[in-house]
Amino acid sequence: MNLLIKIIPVTAFAQNCSVIICQETRQAAVVDPGGELEKILAVIEQEQAILTKILVTHAHIDHAGAVAELQERTQLPIEGPQKEEDFWIQMLPKQGQMFGFPPAKVFTPTRWLEDGDEVAVGNTRWQVRHCPGHTPGHIIFFNAQAKRAIVGDVLFAGSIGRTDFPRGNHAQLVQSIREKLWPLGDDVVFFPGHGPESTFGQERKTNPFVRDGV
Repeated sequence: MNLLIKIIPVTAFAQNCSVIICQETRQAAVVDPGGELEKILAVIEQEQAILTKILVTHAHIDHAGAVAELQERTQLPIEGPQKEEDFWIQMLPKQGQMFGFPPAKVFTPTRWLEDGDEVAVGNTRWQVRHCPGHTPGHIIFFNAQAKRAIVGDVLFAGSIGRTDFPRGNHAQLVQSIREKLWPLGDDVVFFPGHGPESTFGQERKTNPFVRDGV
């Protein structure tokens, strides 16, 4: 497998920022830099990787709080989320105040992503799935070759994303999981926005919110 994924918990919310590294080219992308940029950049340096882009699943403060700052420092493109997420991007400064985060700036993605789009990180290819419910423009990234998915706050080991925030929708989230994630395969290992990794098959068997038969 030509892919390395490093998980870096950041912010007081222990959000799983992911660094995707193509082992053939050493090109890398940061997914959801919510904060603690020095910690994230140290991992990239340690791995002797070359950061080429910033990817965003959704724009809650713990996932997107440092996107603008990282973009300013590196001048790299931002890819994602889906355009409905502009609702939350515009609220980043207010979110920062509400949750006691460092000041967060609004950003404009270089490329909004839609269901079915593809993102390249070096020689690795990531399919995009639009999975609304936790937030309206939430996306996930799926690598079919490696059977790995980075799912933000759509699905967790044993739980699912909150839907009590503005523009959250529980029924829509469950539908996203069943129609967009499950067909990718039971053997797919996924990295959620918080907590440990799991597989779609394990969640189909045991997750009380979305297991088969619920």
